Amino acid sequence: MPPLDLPNLGHVPEHIAIILDGNGRWAKKRGLPRLFGHQAGTQNLRGIVDECAGYGIKYLTIFAFSTENWKRPPDEVSGLMALLEDRIEHWLLQLHDHGVQLRHLGHLEGVHSRLAEKIQNAIELTRNNTRIVLNFAFNYGGRDEIVRAVQHMIEDGLQSWEITPERISEYLYTAGQPDPDLIIRTSGEFRTSNFLVWQSAYSEWYFTPVFWPDFDELELRKALEFFAKRERRFGKVPEQVTTTAG
Repeated sequence: MPPLDLPNLGHVPEHIAIILDGNGRWAKKRGLPRLFGHQAGTQNLRGIVDECAGYGIKYLTIFAFSTENWKRPPDEVSGLMALLEDRIEHWLLQLHDHGVQLRHLGHLEGVHSRLAEKIQNAIELTRNNTRIVLNFAFNYGGRDEIVRAVQHMIEDGLQSWEITPERISEYLYTAGQPDPDLIIRTSGEFRTSNFLVWQSAYSEWYFTPVFWPDFDELELRKALEFFAKRERRFGKVPEQVTTTAG
């Protein structure tokens, strides 16, 4: 499908984040084990990354595995870890060749050393790529991120008067990146699920009933069209936004 007519679209977000939800229900609907849904979801991701890069989106953040997901059935968790390891092996060089820079949001404590090493190697290999940044939120929780940021500020000896919104942002996993302009959640759920708690303060949210494995290029277009129609005020009144834009 050809890309959107960008002049008619108006503008595209610089940073999109996606909660990849509905893999298990997608599989259940087809009488398949949940892991089949996760496999379909990972296959779908590759095309969406390319589509986003084609629109000129500079940052794409995906919520793949939260700090709470460890509570899922052990066989599902182990299957997800094996699937992630397999996808890194098969896609890393291809992503690298396409100019994708991989970054990890979250921490690797408790993650198997072999998988942790592959994640770190992927980050190192792609660190100089500039086409699009793919933030991989794995073993990530928004509240946990803020707690760790505060802990690191204390360790660095910051005084209370030095703690500002800008300084806190410097201690988050997304330091140096713009906050997401648009956050998409698939599967019909209307929850933020502890995702980018700090960074999403002024994000536009787009909820779709489509399960993640079925979220294709057309569905991405719909989300971008939704975003293009939004008036982003950041606390201002409409007249101020119009004046600034003019």
